[in-house]
Amino acid sequence: MTTSRRSCRGSLRLAGASLGAMSAALLLPAAAFAQAAEVPGAVAPGTPAQQDPSPAQTAVVPADELTPDASAQVAPPEADAGGDIVVTGFRQSLGAAIALKRNTVSSVDAIVAEDIAKFPDQNLAESLQRIPGISIQRDAGEGRAITVRGLGAQFTRVRVNGLETVATSTDGASSNRDRAFDFNVFASELFNSIVVHKTAEASLDEGSLGAVVDLNTGNPLAGKSGVTFVASGQASYNDLSKNWGPRLAGLLSYKNDAGTFGVAVSGAYQSTNNFELGNNTVRWAQGVFDSVDGTACFSQPNRGGTYVGTPGGVCDQVALAFHPRIPRYGSVRHDRERLGLTGSVQWAPTDATKVSIDALYSRFKETREEKWGEVLLRSNERQMNVRDYTIDGNNNLIAATIDDAWVRTEHYIRDSQTEFYQIGGSWDQDVSDSFRFTLLGGYSKSNATIPVETTFVFDDRDAQGFRYDYTNMKRPVISFGTSVTDAANFQLAEVRDRPSKTVNDFRTAQLRTEWDVADGLKIKSGAMYRRFSFDTQGFSRDAVVCPNAGGRDVVLGTLTCTPNTNIGPTAVYGFPAGNLGEIFNLGKAGQPGGTTTQFLIPNIAAAADFTGLYGRTASVLVGDTRSVSEEVTGGYVEFDMEGDLFGLRYAANAGMRYAHTAQKSTGLTSATVSGVTTNTPVTVERSYDDWLPAVNVALFPMEDLVLRGAVSKVITRPSLGSLTPGGSVDGFNYRVNFGNPQLDPFRATSFDLAAEWYFAPQSLFSVALFKKNIASFPVSGTRSGTFASTGLPLGVIPASSPAAQAPEGQLWQISGPVNGEGASLKGMEISLQASFTFLPGFLKNFGFLANATFVDSSASYSQGGPATTVVRPGGTLGALPNTVRDATLYGLSKRAYNGTLYYEDAKFSARGSISYRSPYIDGASATGNLFEGYDETINVDASLRYKLTDNFELSLEGTNLTDEYRDRWVDIDARRNYESNHFGRTFLIGGRFKM
Repeated sequence: MTTSRRSCRGSLRLAGASLGAMSAALLLPAAAFAQAAEVPGAVAPGTPAQQDPSPAQTAVVPADELTPDASAQVAPPEADAGGDIVVTGFRQSLGAAIALKRNTVSSVDAIVAEDIAKFPDQNLAESLQRIPGISIQRDAGEGRAITVRGLGAQFTRVRVNGLETVATSTDGASSNRDRAFDFNVFASELFNSIVVHKTAEASLDEGSLGAVVDLNTGNPLAGKSGVTFVASGQASYNDLSKNWGPRLAGLLSYKNDAGTFGVAVSGAYQSTNNFELGNNTVRWAQGVFDSVDGTACFSQPNRGGTYVGTPGGVCDQVALAFHPRIPRYGSVRHDRERLGLTGSVQWAPTDATKVSIDALYSRFKETREEKWGEVLLRSNERQMNVRDYTIDGNNNLIAATIDDAWVRTEHYIRDSQTEFYQIGGSWDQDVSDSFRFTLLGGYSKSNATIPVETTFVFDDRDAQGFRYDYTNMKRPVISFGTSVTDAANFQLAEVRDRPSKTVNDFRTAQLRTEWDVADGLKIKSGAMYRRFSFDTQGFSRDAVVCPNAGGRDVVLGTLTCTPNTNIGPTAVYGFPAGNLGEIFNLGKAGQPGGTTTQFLIPNIAAAADFTGLYGRTASVLVGDTRSVSEEVTGGYVEFDMEGDLFGLRYAANAGMRYAHTAQKSTGLTSATVSGVTTNTPVTVERSYDDWLPAVNVALFPMEDLVLRGAVSKVITRPSLGSLTPGGSVDGFNYRVNFGNPQLDPFRATSFDLAAEWYFAPQSLFSVALFKKNIASFPVSGTRSGTFASTGLPLGVIPASSPAAQAPEGQLWQISGPVNGEGASLKGMEISLQASFTFLPGFLKNFGFLANATFVDSSASYSQGGPATTVVRPGGTLGALPNTVRDATLYGLSKRAYNGTLYYEDAKFSARGSISYRSPYIDGASATGNLFEGYDETINVDASLRYKLTDNFELSLEGTNLTDEYRDRWVDIDARRNYESNHFGRTFLIGGRFKM
C-alpha cells in the first residue's frame, strides 16, 4: 500500500466535508455493496475532492490524541487474497463514522457505506433519521425532507460531492418550489457516505441555520486494486397495495496497481406502485347554513333573502362552530420509478497532484392518482340544511345530518418527473510541503416537470340525509344519503388541468488554500462564487362547466345552465355522467362500520376525450409563475491551531467568512381591462452583505474524552416563494398572499457545547447542548378585507374556485411576509452507541445505537383567528380577527428518539430499528384555524442477512412494520382532523453478489 508525502507530515488533514478521516477510518468505497476498504497506515494519500471538497475544512485533534492504533475503532481486520488488509461489516462502518466524529473539532455526524447499504432505506432521508438531532417528514410512506435540531428543511444546505445544490421533486400533494432539498430523488445505493455538519466554520459554506449535509458518491482511489464488481437485486412487496416491484443496483470500478488512476460507475433502479388510504377534511371552517333543525336562517331558501337568525340562537351557534370543509374518504396511488447513475474518474500522477471528475444523474418519475367520495360543504353551506347535530367542547360541529348536501366524487391524476444532473471537478495540488490548494467547480440542474395534473368531478347537489360523525376524529363515519354509484344522480360539473415546470440550477467555483505556518498553526483561506437560479411556471385549463347562472356552459357550449338557486332534480350545472364514469371501491382505509365505501367517479380518459380538455388553451397562473436568482461572492480566512494550554491538549479553528448576496426576484402582476387580462413581469433587485465569524474548540482532558464548544454567526436566505413580487390568490379558502422581495435573511447566533466519551471500540456516549438566538425571522402579517382592497384584478381568481362566482362572498384573509422580531431555539442531544464485545460467546456479536433529542423554541406568529359574529342582514361571517400567538418554529418536534439493536457474526446479521418523532406544527393554517401540523409517529424497520459464500449473501428487509398511520391536524388548540392515512408495510427480499 502506497503511503504519500502528504500522509507523513505529522499533521492529520481532515475535511469538514468529510473525509480524509473517513478513509483513515476505513471508508468503504461503494455505497450499497459492502465492499472491502483498504486500511491505510496513515491518512489516505490525496483524498479525493468529493471526499475532501475543501482542504481541511475542519481542524483535527492532535495526532497523539488519536487512538494508538488506526484500526482500534474497528474489529480486527482480515487479509484478502492479494495481501491487502480489508475490513467489512456493519460494525466496521460504525467504527468509521465514530472515527470521523472523534477526529474533528466541529460537531459532525456521519453514516458510511455499509450503514447505508445494509439498512432498508428507500432513500437518503431515511438513512439520515438515525443521526442524533435529525427527524424526517414522510410522504407516501417515504422520507422526503429532514429537520435538524428542530430547524426545518429550508434551513439545511445540501452539497453533493462538495457542490451545493437543490433537488426539487414534484412528489407529494404539492410540488416543492423552495430551497428545501428533496432526498427522495436519490436512491441511497448511489452514495458511500453522508456527513452532517451541525456547527459552522469559516471554511464551510454558509446558508444554513440547521446543518450542512454532504452527500458523497464514488471514490475509486480509496478502493482495492484491480477490478471490483458488485450487483444486488431485490423484490419489494407492499401489503396494502398487494404489488411487487424491482430494486436493482450495480457497481463497476477499477484502480491500477500503482494507485494513480481509478474509475468507477454505479447505477440503481427501483419501481414501486403503492397505495395510501384514509380520510381527509381539507381543513375545518365556519359557515352560515340555510336552516338548523328546521329553523330557517334566511328569509328565502338556498341562495336568496336576508339573514334572520336570532342573535345567539341555533343559526349563530352552528354558523360559528367549525365543520369539516370537505369530509371524505379516498385512495392515493403512488406509481414511482427511481433511476440513478454515477461516474467518477480520479488521476493522481504524483503524491502532490490529484484530479477528480464526478458526475451524477438521477430521474424520479411518479404518477399520483387520487380517488375521493366527499361532500363539498366548503362555500356551499348557504344551500344546506343541518339537523341532528352535535357541537363539542372545542366548538366543533362534530356530527350532523345534512339535507341538500353537495355530493362530489373526484378523480385526479398527475404525471411528474424530476431529473437531476451534476458534473463537478477538482484539482488538489501540493505546491510545497507547507502550502497546498484545491480548485473546485461544477454545475448542477434539477428539472421538475408536471405535464399533466388533471381533475374531473361529478356533482349531485341535492342529496338528502348525508351524515358525518367525527366523534372519533381519526376514524370518522361518513355516510351518503343518496346512491353514489348511480350515474343518473351525477353531472360532470368541473374540469381542471394545471401543468407546471420548476427549474433550479447551481454554478459553483471555489479556491481553497492551506498554509502550514508552524507546528500547531495552519491558515486556511479561500474565495467562492455561486450562482443559483430558480424559475417556476404554472398554467391552468380549469373550468366550471356552468359558471354563469342561466347561461351557456363554457366547455362545449351545448348546455343551457339553470340558475344556481335551482339545486333540485331539474338543475343543469354539468354534463350528464352517462358513460363517463367508473366504480371506485375504497378498500381498507381505517373506516368504521356505516361508512360508504363505493362510489361512481369520473373516468379520466373518457372525460378528457368528451370535454377536449387537453385542447383547451392554458392560462398563466400568476401566483405560480415567478423566478429568483442569487449570485453569491465572497471568501474566508480561518486559523487552525492545536497544542497544549496549561497542560491541556486542545485543537481549535477560528475565522471569518464574508458573503455578498445579489438577489433578483421576478413575478407577474395582472390587470384586466374590458375582459382582457394582461400579465406584466415585475423585477426587484437588492443586495446585502454578511460577515460570519465562527469559532470551534475541542479539548482532550483524557485520551477517550473530548469536550467541544462552538459559537458562530449563521444565515439562511429567505424562502423563494416569499421573495416573489405581486400576489397569489386562493379562491377556495378566500386567501391572498403577497410576496416581499425586500425580506432580510434569517440571521442567528449559534452556541454549542458537547462532551463525548469513547469508552470502547465502536462505542460512544455523548451529550450535546445547543442554542440559537434568531435575530431576523420573517413572519406573516395577516389582515381581513374585501378582495377589492387588495388592488388585484378579478382575473387572477382561479376560474374553478367558489370565489370566482362570488368574489365578495366573504371577507378575504390577506397576508404577506414581513421582517419579524426573531425567535429562539435550544435543545439537547444524547447518544449512546456500544458493541458488546466484552460479553461471552455469541453475545459478543450484539450491539446497539440509541439517541434522543429534546428541543424547544419560541416565535411569534400572526394569523387570522375564528370569526366571532355573523354579519346582518347579509348573513356572512365577520372578519377573522388578527391573532398573535407564540409557538414553536415550524417543523420542530420537541422530542425525537431513535434506537437500533443489531447482531453480526461471520455469516449472519440482523438489525431492528425504531424511530419516534413527537407532534409538530407544520405551518400556518386558514379559515380561522390557528396553525396545522402532525401527530407523533413511530416507525419500525428490520433487516436480516445471511452470507452463503464470501461473494454472495441473501437479505430480507421490512419497513413500516407496524403500518403506522400519518395523522395531520388543524388548529393547535382543538386538534381537528385534517387527514389520517396509512401506507402499508413494505418487504424486500433479494441477494447481493460481489467480486
